[in-house]
Amino acid sequence: MNLDDFSDLIQRPDGGVRRDAEERRERLTVPPGALGRLDELGEWLSAAQQSVPVRAVEQPRLVLFAGDHGVAELGVSGRPAGGAHALVRSALDGASPVAVLARRFSVPMRIVDVSLDCDPELLPESVVRHRVRRGSGRIDVEDAMSAEEAERAVRLGMAIADEEADSGTDLVVLGDLSVGGTTAAATLVAALCGTDASVVTGRGGAGIDDLAWMRKCAAIRDALRRARPVLGDQLELLATSGGADLAAMTGFLLQSAVRRMPVILDGVVAAACALVAQRAAFRAPDWWLAGQASGEPAQSKALDRMALTPLLDHGVTVGEGSGALLALPLVQAAAALAAELPEREPERTADDEDAEDIEAGDGADGTEPEAATAAADGS
Repeated sequence: MNLDDFSDLIQRPDGGVRRDAEERRERLTVPPGALGRLDELGEWLSAAQQSVPVRAVEQPRLVLFAGDHGVAELGVSGRPAGGAHALVRSALDGASPVAVLARRFSVPMRIVDVSLDCDPELLPESVVRHRVRRGSGRIDVEDAMSAEEAERAVRLGMAIADEEADSGTDLVVLGDLSVGGTTAAATLVAALCGTDASVVTGRGGAGIDDLAWMRKCAAIRDALRRARPVLGDQLELLATSGGADLAAMTGFLLQSAVRRMPVILDGVVAAACALVAQRAAFRAPDWWLAGQASGEPAQSKALDRMALTPLLDHGVTVGEGSGALLALPLVQAAAALAAELPEREPERTADDEDAEDIEAGDGADGTEPEAATAAADGS
């Protein structure tokens, strides 16, 4: 598999449709610019859907890729190593923030176990049936997975994207359920952006103290030494320094762009996968929105590289898709406004009034039509 092949498969959203949407926006009763970024979102959706006016977002879907990362053994996360299955269990039980939001917004949730480090019997078959491997390797001293496993993971993500597109999903909210995932994500971002470990090291979704931050920074530094030699091959980079769940998300993002299915990105893990995908197909980011700024420096670095500006910045660091899900109502509101606001009545000109007079049948000499007819009958 060569991820660069996606470059020929992915086209940008329709530019002609977007211009038509912009022209329609100019005719709406609300003055241009009064709705801020909502105007831009509505026009972006129109181009993605190839529809003017834009259609409502009626079948959104929350997709979460789950996995454990061996680097968490170093104490770089606020959660215990191998504990991602607890995040999955909480989401399935409806007790996590993202589950509460999904329930509140009536968005169906799909969780895909790609590399959880737990017995499959602990979770439903629908979650674990796609697992590529049990956990990912410690990226500071070993590869996250083999090349064959990386390809399997990417193809899994592609298959999930196809399933969603075929089922009628019109927008995806993409997130992750992982322990150690932000360390792998920061490594990928630092490698692709050519920065040092300290520039991209954050505190993670669960938050860590200063000592844990220093351990995380050291782990990313060591992982970077292993990542830099394989920068020329995105698949090898994912195998060396990413993880099976990150590889699956990358495949999902690329295939979603192929299928013209818009995606809202959540936090730093989704941003890192998007950056890898952009390296393979430069047009792909045109199909994505950044849901919220997570406060992770690696996310800011990746989004800046892709020219994506987060829709929200509420200081929500919990991850797990919550930030992107919070942005969904904003996108839906933009679609509703663009589709349902009325257009202004065209301004009347003197030529319009003359044309209406002619259509009404006014005589050239100023006599009413009825009078002119009576005079003709009497002659």
